[in-house]
Amino acid sequence: MSRSHGKAPSQRQLRVGEEIRHSLARILMEEELHQPELAELTITVTEVRMSPDLKNATVFVTPLGGKSMAAAVEGLRKATPFLRHALASDLNLRFTPRLSFQPDRSFDEAERVDALLRRERVRHDIESGAEDDAAQDAASQDDGEASRGA
Repeated sequence: MSRSHGKAPSQRQLRVGEEIRHSLARILMEEELHQPELAELTITVTEVRMSPDLKNATVFVTPLGGKSMAAAVEGLRKATPFLRHALASDLNLRFTPRLSFQPDRSFDEAERVDALLRRERVRHDIESGAEDDAAQDAASQDDGEASRGA
């Protein structure tokens, strides 16, 4: 599933992606991975995007605290054969998808947007916009009541 093509994922893609996300989260929590990069990390699987044919899965992950992102992704890439085998045992799918691990940057983007919104200049614009909206709402209510009364 490519977001760049503008086509929304199917219900099946979403459902299979969620099943894989839950299964991978359980596997990462319960199974012993023999990767030194992953030894001390708690990894969160934030999203799984499935290809339309359900044969490829892009897995977005982030380590707890956001530290050692590159090491976590590299460790997961090395552990991919083990994880695919564990998924095949855990899920009832015709094909076990190929897994591609990517760092999840959505938290970084949310933090950047939050920092922008906290700027004094932006906060002033937001507050003045809210005041303008309230004045417009009051004016439109007054116009509506005047037209009904006439």
